[in-house]
Amino acid sequence: MLDAALIQQCADPSLKPAIVEQFIERAGSRDPLAITVRSGNRVVLVPKPKTPEEALALIRDNLGRNTVRVGITQYPAGLGIVEAGQLKPDMVEPCENIRMGTTLFAKVFRVVSKWYGNPTAKEVLPQVLDDAVIAWQTGYFEGVAVFRAEDPAQEKIARPATADSEESENRTDLNKDNAAAATVTDTGASDPNKAGMRIDLSGIGSRP
Repeated sequence: MLDAALIQQCADPSLKPAIVEQFIERAGSRDPLAITVRSGNRVVLVPKPKTPEEALALIRDNLGRNTVRVGITQYPAGLGIVEAGQLKPDMVEPCENIRMGTTLFAKVFRVVSKWYGNPTAKEVLPQVLDDAVIAWQTGYFEGVAVFRAEDPAQEKIARPATADSEESENRTDLNKDNAAAATVTDTGASDPNKAGMRIDLSGIGSRP
């Protein structure tokens, strides 16, 4: 069992501690230096690192050729990294690994939850968690590459901005119309031949 204080201190706050515990229990490792290397569906046997330096060297040797998972959360080491030199040593540090891993898993959980219609019923949540763990292990859910997918949380933030943008655009158009009307009125005032109708006569003759 992972130390509860470590989860409280390091895990993504959007995930409940119970979910973090289950996530690490089912998809992670108790060893901060655990390195898992896969080539397709085949696990590649590698020497067990004894120090963070050995772990990073092992990651660098396999990155780009194989899928490499690292540390307590079995974080995907190559995510967002173009060159092995971009690897950060704190990737195998327990707290930082939990922070990185749970932040990414929280996004995966939201992607899966959105597919289910963002359910709130307790009976459905275990299935969502099951699928989220499988998605974490495989990198895919319903054909979507979950690690690179757009975070549903960001979509919710973007929508109001879009609405504000549309409202601002409407206000801009309205201001343009008002400005055009004002221009016509000003022009009419200075040129009698172009003056618009000042008095509404359309109602004359229609009254009994």
